Amino acid sequence: MHLAELRNACWRLLIVFGIVSALLNAGCSTSAANAQFATDLSQPQPPLPRIESQNGRHALFVDGTPFIMLCAQANNSSNYEAALPHVWAGVDALGANTLQIPISWEQVEPVEGEFDFSFVDALLAQARERGVRVVPLWFGAFKNTSPSYAPDWVKLDNDRFPRMIRPDGDNHYALSPHSKALKDADTRAFKALMEHIRKTDPYRTVIMVQVENEVGVYGLVRDHSATAQAIFQSPVPADLTEALGVPSGDWQSVFGADANEYFTAYEFASYVGGLAAAGREILDLPMYANAALRHPIYPQEPGEYATGGPTFNVLDIWKAAAPALSMLTPDIYIAESDPYLATLTQYARQDNPLFVSETGTSEAYPRFFFETLGRGAVGFSPFGIDATGYSNFPLGAAASDDATIELFAQNYSLVSDAISEWARLGFENGMWGVSRPDDHSQRNLDIGKWRATVSFDEWQFGRREWLPKDSDTIRPKNASEYPNAGVLVARLDENQFLVTGQNARIEFSTNPDAQPGRNMIFVRVEEVIYRNGEWVFQRMWNGDQTDYGLNFTDLNQTLLVTLGTYESRNESRPKATAF
Repeated sequence: MHLAELRNACWRLLIVFGIVSALLNAGCSTSAANAQFATDLSQPQPPLPRIESQNGRHALFVDGTPFIMLCAQANNSSNYEAALPHVWAGVDALGANTLQIPISWEQVEPVEGEFDFSFVDALLAQARERGVRVVPLWFGAFKNTSPSYAPDWVKLDNDRFPRMIRPDGDNHYALSPHSKALKDADTRAFKALMEHIRKTDPYRTVIMVQVENEVGVYGLVRDHSATAQAIFQSPVPADLTEALGVPSGDWQSVFGADANEYFTAYEFASYVGGLAAAGREILDLPMYANAALRHPIYPQEPGEYATGGPTFNVLDIWKAAAPALSMLTPDIYIAESDPYLATLTQYARQDNPLFVSETGTSEAYPRFFFETLGRGAVGFSPFGIDATGYSNFPLGAAASDDATIELFAQNYSLVSDAISEWARLGFENGMWGVSRPDDHSQRNLDIGKWRATVSFDEWQFGRREWLPKDSDTIRPKNASEYPNAGVLVARLDENQFLVTGQNARIEFSTNPDAQPGRNMIFVRVEEVIYRNGEWVFQRMWNGDQTDYGLNFTDLNQTLLVTLGTYESRNESRPKATAF
């Protein structure tokens, strides 16, 4: 049996095992990837999860320690108890420590004023059995800009809950964020959910909450109802003009050609931020709003993307209008490396922790795990990780493409056993990561006194460049056979680093500006594992294993690297001419 076939067979066995185990209500042992948390009410209640920021870096603290969410996000319709066995099978196969799963308004308040949180109770009880944290996704009045998850009594009553109005006076599909009745009803339901979590989850199973889902509007730039028009012609709120440093006036006079989009962004941000503020008064958990992206590189006109949502061009407006939100997060379904990295740059800000709250699951996406964590992200989340048989191809992998789940799982396994330590080091000392770009070119890292070059498609012993271009010597596999490639580096001190990766080579050198006249030398390269809060030595890498950089394959290996220097006298290492 080929390796790929073996992996697929193992994945299918995991699914079957997970479903059977859940149906039998058997206790599921917590994997090493999932942190245990207190479930004994006789013990002191754990502190609330929180976001901390320092020196331009951010960290999510869970149970008082830094934590990185290695997420699995369930499909939209997996938020019912009958689907949970399929969900846990996906979580187990991925090795995730956090599950993102919808809690919909229509589900918890099918009749106005009558709430049903039975699914929430079943979800949290099963999550606690498995040692998995939960991020509920509140699908209220807006899900991918649509009211599809609102209760019937909301989405069918346009008199009480009006829709946005087109310039020609016709109804648009999206509900209006200017409707006080809608915001009041949505807020009441969200507050009821947060109150239920406060009362029934003293264990801090829930560590964060998403408020609405990909809000905004397609095919329209702003609401043209009488209510919206009156607000549009009124002065721009002072909190926004002060935050942006612009003069006062009505929307058109202040923002000109951008007035319609900025107005819509402010109104949606105020709506979502208002829900977040109301929820946090009940239970002060970190909350975020996710974005359906405007393309980060290619120009798009308002209305062609989810206009008014937290797209990169209106983040400052959202920050001003929704201070109760801890983060504004990108949902990235662009598989090309340049726009993916551009999106990470746009959302990783000093005033905004980075969290890739959704990403695709085709084979092009797992590599971006390294890039995301390397920029100090508090989490990373492939979408649609369950065994319900649904696939969002072509945004994600085809339903039968189980091998891509293993690629994400391989990456998670590199850091899962020591996730709090990786999170702590990244927050306190800094973390760097790079992934294979589409052109397969090398990547460079500047890490203080040191520099590093990460390259791809090399042998473990030697360099491809040494061979003539027309050489018949067997080369490494084509890059397409190693779609998941990258390296992650965390600093322990100025000369010592943790390094891990997949299908890549990293080579260190001195930063000549910081260490002029010095050459790099490995003092020690130790393969280690994390056990009982310590890095435990396994073996030393030296000789062939370090002469041509540190080469990572698809094995789970972590290196503790200590660097030193010796005096440079313009020495150059002889270049091999043949093998």
